[in-house]
Amino acid sequence: MKTIQRGSWRLSLQAGLLAGTCMCMAGVAQAADPMVKACAKDGQFIIGFSQANNAEPYRQHVNDELTAAAKEVPGFTLQIADGAGNVNTQTSQVDNFITQKVDLLLISPFEAAPLTPAVKRAMDAGIPVIELDRKTVGDPGKDYTAFIGGDNYKIALEAGKYTAKTLLPEGGEAAVLEGLPSSTPAVERLNGFKDGVKENAKIQVVAEQAADWVPDKAQTAFSAMLQAHPDIKVLYASNDMMAAGALLAAKGAGKQVKIIGTDGLPGPAGGIEAVAKGDWAATFTYPTGAKEAIEMSKKILLDCASSVEPVVTVETTAITAENAKQLMGK
Repeated sequence: MKTIQRGSWRLSLQAGLLAGTCMCMAGVAQAADPMVKACAKDGQFIIGFSQANNAEPYRQHVNDELTAAAKEVPGFTLQIADGAGNVNTQTSQVDNFITQKVDLLLISPFEAAPLTPAVKRAMDAGIPVIELDRKTVGDPGKDYTAFIGGDNYKIALEAGKYTAKTLLPEGGEAAVLEGLPSSTPAVERLNGFKDGVKENAKIQVVAEQAADWVPDKAQTAFSAMLQAHPDIKVLYASNDMMAAGALLAAKGAGKQVKIIGTDGLPGPAGGIEAVAKGDWAATFTYPTGAKEAIEMSKKILLDCASSVEPVVTVETTAITAENAKQLMGK
């Protein structure tokens, strides 16, 4: 017996029945008819996406790119639910998607541990789960179908190395604004930056504080840092929103601080323009993974793939004064 399921591959089929043809819940896809989609009764699929918090510009950017990518696939309907930065809300959304029997679940968990049971329930219900940006507890390919996102540690490591080699080659004091400490990106970005600056023994990370991804908290936290450590020369912010808050704090204190963001968001309020204007020293892109997520959804739902890559890493780009203006319109 060979096991396959629409989404998470659990329908037991006789291997001899496959004969090069993908058999699914609705029967055998007719290769001669392009209108008949493999793994579908009628070629229509509902993909549910539980987003951590639509209020964050990065997450709205993710939503926009997912929506655009899904529209390119006939038969795909994307439903986006706003977790509003609340794990209970997001848990309810996942349970609602399970009740609706969506064909596939996308999720960017607001926090890792609290959303882990909900993801397990979806998997147990036979719904494949692709996690974007943030992981729940467990192993991709086992506890959830796959993870797609940037390597948060590597991105911050590159920011740390850029600080060590380019921004503070002669050494000096640096500080870090961390995201929500209970989220995996916050921890990975904090550790990555601290490890990166170790390439220059003359650099001291004199302050680090969580600002929960929020600009006003970042402004307050960095104002306090500058009072305690007036010689801070570089500030690494774990997202662009906190970098924006840090800039306000530096201006308020009358300090010239080289600010590094993370996300590389487009648009007038994004990091790319902030670097192009000279307000920040750099930002490092955190690609949405939206196109990759829809491509993987196609493999699972339309192609009846027996497996997918459990981890897909989307590479970062350093946005500096040298390339920011060229990248603004892209």
